[in-house]
Amino acid sequence: MAVRRSRGASAVKKVDVLVVGAGVVGAATALHLQMRGRSVALVDRRSAAGREASYGNAGLIQREAIFPYAFPRDMATLLRVAGNRESDVHYHANALPGLAPFLRRYWHHSHPLRHARIARDYHSLIARCLEETRHLAGIAEAGHLLRQTGWLKVFRTARRQDAELQQANELQRLFGVQARPLDRTRLASLEPDIDPGVLGGLHYPEPLTVTDPGQLVESYRMATERLGGLFLTGDAGSLRQVAGGWSVETQNGPVQAGAAVVALGAWSDQVTARLGYRFPLAGKRGYHMHYGLQAGAQLGRPVLDAERGYVLAPMRQGVRLTTGAEFARRDAEPTPVQIDRALRHARRLIPLGDALESRPWMGIRPCLPDMLPIIGPAPRHRDLWFAFGHGHQGLTLGAITGRLIAESIVGDDPVVDLEPFRADRTALR
Repeated sequence: MAVRRSRGASAVKKVDVLVVGAGVVGAATALHLQMRGRSVALVDRRSAAGREASYGNAGLIQREAIFPYAFPRDMATLLRVAGNRESDVHYHANALPGLAPFLRRYWHHSHPLRHARIARDYHSLIARCLEETRHLAGIAEAGHLLRQTGWLKVFRTARRQDAELQQANELQRLFGVQARPLDRTRLASLEPDIDPGVLGGLHYPEPLTVTDPGQLVESYRMATERLGGLFLTGDAGSLRQVAGGWSVETQNGPVQAGAAVVALGAWSDQVTARLGYRFPLAGKRGYHMHYGLQAGAQLGRPVLDAERGYVLAPMRQGVRLTTGAEFARRDAEPTPVQIDRALRHARRLIPLGDALESRPWMGIRPCLPDMLPIIGPAPRHRDLWFAFGHGHQGLTLGAITGRLIAESIVGDDPVVDLEPFRADRTALR
């Protein structure tokens, strides 16, 4: 049974596993462990789960996302991005010197041959994302948040359309991903309120859409508590090794466990650095705002404007406009210029109404230069586990990552080979 919070309490609480970080990866890990009979304390600095990057995404469980987002290598795209006036990519010039080592390695791993090898490893996770998310959402009584609508890419130029159709054909040939090309007529039959001036679209029907990503993560947290786990507000930076395991400070006092999992997303390296690890983790910042629709207008599924790099996704809070990546220092003040740039195009794509919030939300995606997450044991510490670096696909890979960490901790063979995701892999040195 979960223990109530009490600011005055100081007695040491003991559980089997500490999970620090209550984003989708940490919350899924805690639930999977509790389901396997391990007592868990899920610890986060916030009083609710899923309030960081897990909250603010486009709500997609992307079965087709087998090729991670690569660094552009063609000169035309590099010159376009360098102008720093686009909605898909924005950067702070004063952050580039600090980011240069990461960006150089990111560019290296984005070479087409290396990227293809990375995709084969990535596919081992992506291939299980739908079934694992459905399963965990069912356990968490959150199946009503999932919709089987798939999502759309829409195109305004033949050049972009041809490139995307070629990639879709490759995904289907190599990995069995379903994709439906749409001309204007078919696109209009699926989404009647999309701008009739677009050239066409591409429908990926398999992905699940989530109408409230933050609530999905909260549902994982609540299910963990129903099964007897703890959810505590605390300081992940206080994680330290003690006799018999690991300890962290919380508002309920110290909590100790035989094992610990670091699942802190973009802040994971701040904790692992104190333990002697140096991971090339960087953050891609992203923004969103919610809008209403004009009277009579509808949007049935998320839509990506392929030329402009923003997504419009129907959510319980309204239509969520999400931006691409911003490269900046993690602690820099928000600069949501991408929202304004994207909004000019979004209003032409579908009939948006008024903004439903006073200011944009911002989150940080945790990215590693080889585009693969770290999932598995810490190389130099006993009973310490890492689960972070999922980039743009934290929501997609949260459920399967939680299962893999839980299976490893309880001594079962993980359903996916964790070798490519090791913390000491060559690409991270």
